[in-house]
Amino acid sequence: MNEELDAIFEEIKTLLADRNYAQLYSRIRILKPADLALLFEDIPMEDVILTFRLLPKDTAADTFVELEPDRQMHLITAFSDAELKAVLDELYLDDTVDIIEEMPANVVRRIIRYSSPEMRQSINTILNYPADSAGSIMTIEFVDLRADMTVDEAFEHIRTTGWDKETIYTCYVTNSDRRLEGVVTVQQMLLCDRSKTIGEIMDCNVISCKTGDDKVEVAQTLKKYNFLALPVVDNENRLVGIVTIDDAIDVLTDEATEDMEIMAAITPIEKTYLRTGIFETWKQRFPWLLLLMLSSTFTQKIISSAEDALSACVVLTAFIPMLMGTGGNAGGQVSVTVIRGLSLDEIGFSDWLRVLWKEVRVSLLCGSTLAAANFAKLMLFDRVTLEVAAVVSITLLVVVTIAKVVGCLLPIAAKRIRLDPAVMASPFITTIVDALALLTYFRIATVFLGL
Repeated sequence: MNEELDAIFEEIKTLLADRNYAQLYSRIRILKPADLALLFEDIPMEDVILTFRLLPKDTAADTFVELEPDRQMHLITAFSDAELKAVLDELYLDDTVDIIEEMPANVVRRIIRYSSPEMRQSINTILNYPADSAGSIMTIEFVDLRADMTVDEAFEHIRTTGWDKETIYTCYVTNSDRRLEGVVTVQQMLLCDRSKTIGEIMDCNVISCKTGDDKVEVAQTLKKYNFLALPVVDNENRLVGIVTIDDAIDVLTDEATEDMEIMAAITPIEKTYLRTGIFETWKQRFPWLLLLMLSSTFTQKIISSAEDALSACVVLTAFIPMLMGTGGNAGGQVSVTVIRGLSLDEIGFSDWLRVLWKEVRVSLLCGSTLAAANFAKLMLFDRVTLEVAAVVSITLLVVVTIAKVVGCLLPIAAKRIRLDPAVMASPFITTIVDALALLTYFRIATVFLGL
């Protein structure tokens, strides 16, 4: 598929160079908006503007939503007033809000100027919701029905009002005060007697969310119940909007990306890698690297305090990297698993004892296996003394156990005090485990070797 798409892109670039607009139109009209957005990232801005103007209105609007903010801004600047209004008229409210949040003030003013008064009011309402709330990602373009409508009347209502709705498959039943009473799908209506009322076939047990609910939890609710949309209500159960599955996917993708960046000790940023400048990338990474470097001085102090013991048995020094590396890897394994479980609500604070008991048993199995393999290696290949092999192998077992205990408990503790568990991922856990590994190593060496 990628090779086929690349071939089409190359053909389009040739047609643009030759200014063969008739053939160009026939090629771009078969592309999906997401593919057109990829094309627009790969051609000069003047060609983007030219190609965009050849697109049908609905395709142009869908493609505009898929573009990166800098391309959107260049297009808005190049649009005539009529072109800008035409695009805005085709956009759904939530997409318009997303674009406004990314644009500089002068561009926002131009967008607002050519929005209808109703649209402006809706935009302001959504912008007032907290950035991480359901209200900030909802759309007001949904189909609402009345319980006393017949199925035929409901279909007529959908045909009349559904053209500018984000979804018409799931419809919500409200009363005269806009309070949510039920939900019904087009499938239910198609398969039942057309003379029945919506109240007879609707599902009254509606799963909904509040405008202030965390958007990640809302996205997870959509995933849990396999919904295409989730109704958003206010404190009085009045229907104010819906969150659709495409927005939920965006939220979960952004959350996963943010967690990965935090786990790698990088400050999250919304821009893509190639669109992030060198200075911005430096700002992302430098503070964490500095913090981790300073925290590593603990291990330096521990090694310095054990200089006499290391001088008495220099061979012990050679195994420090292996012990620290294995401990860090062991802690990293469990921390990633627990953090993922926390983010998916598979693990809660009340489960900490179960998680700890499981990881202690796993760590004893892993540690024993690694210790046995390491003991054999030390005796057969490294030719160290029995005492040194025992010290290193016992330390390895203890370090793996400590690492897995630390790796499972720290993220759960972070979640409990309302910190992002991803903060307690590999870099921090590795630093803590390194210090504990050295303390354990030198203590066991002192006992067994009499240093």
